[in-house]
Amino acid sequence: MTGPTIYIVDDDEAVRRGLTALLLAKGHAVESFASADAFLSAVPAQPAGCALVDIRLPRTSGLELQREMKRRGLPLPVIIITGHGDVPVAVAALKAGAIDFLEKPFDSAALLAAIDEALRQAPIAGGAAALDRETLAERVGRLTAREREVMALVVEGQPNKAIAHRLKIALRTVEIHRARVMEKTEARNLSELVRMALRLNGA
Repeated sequence: MTGPTIYIVDDDEAVRRGLTALLLAKGHAVESFASADAFLSAVPAQPAGCALVDIRLPRTSGLELQREMKRRGLPLPVIIITGHGDVPVAVAALKAGAIDFLEKPFDSAALLAAIDEALRQAPIAGGAAALDRETLAERVGRLTAREREVMALVVEGQPNKAIAHRLKIALRTVEIHRARVMEKTEARNLSELVRMALRLNGA
């Protein structure tokens, strides 16, 4: 099989098998690894494709792997795979150059869309890079003061219950504000909202 390769780095064998089967069925070349060290030992110096990296890897974490790839000059766009509660770490990965993150469990359509963006070498997947800061600022400008507070905490990775406690408002109120933030900013998912916020802040 020729063309770009999708490199999967995840210590969960079931996840590796499932992702490999899905991507092979879609015509992609795939290589999978159970650790960052195994990936770094096998990847060519000038690989073509992208890497799906679990944020919680044994010994060398996904974030540390991403930094090592950057240090070595490996030209692979990185998509971070996160579990529940790992959003703050995913934000750090985006700041370090990852192009997207996907929260488990993710559906195949979201995964394939992220990979398509990565293979096109988009600096920020999902369209946020294509939007100028003026457009993003106009969207965020639609938010009320309270919605901006909620957005800031969401982008930090705070769950709805923690936001409700922090702002001393009802959980249902947080859910309504969060939905309005997504609607007004036109963010399609959490990772896109995070990337919008990072772009506006110059990260």
